Amino acid sequence: MADKIVVAFDLYGTLLSTESISKQLEEHYDHAKAQSISALWRRYQLEYTWRLNSMGRYEDFSTITRNSLVHALADNGEQLSDADIKHLMQAYDGLSTFPDVKPGLAHIAADPSIQAMVFSNGTRTMISNSVLRSKDLSLQAGVFQDIVTVDEIRQYKPSKASYEHLARQTRKDPSQMGKLWLVSSNPFDIVGARHAGMQAIWVDRAGAGWKDAAAPGLQPTAIVQSLEYIVDKIQAHQS
Repeated sequence: MADKIVVAFDLYGTLLSTESISKQLEEHYDHAKAQSISALWRRYQLEYTWRLNSMGRYEDFSTITRNSLVHALADNGEQLSDADIKHLMQAYDGLSTFPDVKPGLAHIAADPSIQAMVFSNGTRTMISNSVLRSKDLSLQAGVFQDIVTVDEIRQYKPSKASYEHLARQTRKDPSQMGKLWLVSSNPFDIVGARHAGMQAIWVDRAGAGWKDAAAPGLQPTAIVQSLEYIVDKIQAHQS
């Protein structure tokens, strides 16, 4: 029997909307400030992983997420108690999915040739909680056959080692990287996967078009505006 097509889904920003956490922030601030803090929180969460990679240091993603929240609050001239910060951190267990996730994962589940998994920077506990406790995503958690995180190698995406770690977890050697697919809405993730030799589908929900020029020669294998079309893109590429 032919090997299944491994499709790894990024979690935060691709399946789960980190913007939805602003609703919890509105328990403390007005709408505009909550939006500002939420956006900065996500920005620093990613920026810290890149900084740590560059310095050859590692802090787990839960710690980074907490520290980036404190930074975002400070930028807005605010601070919260440890209890309130803990409550906001727990909100990561209940993030909302994007509208196209449910039909997109239904198409994946209906295709027996695909082996789907979650591939994320988060700790295994954090990712498991986010998948299994999200009122939206938990209903389709059975679509994913595994969760792969970067904890074991202590390097964040988009380091080449993180994607090679994914390959090892799916029993692929480096010469088979081209058989692995990443689905992500984060351009840095797409560029990292392509640099490592993977196929990558960029989810461009806003229809803004590809603009990332960090490595101009590294382009997505395919671009979709909805997860509903990823199976079609993969099948077209395979044929």
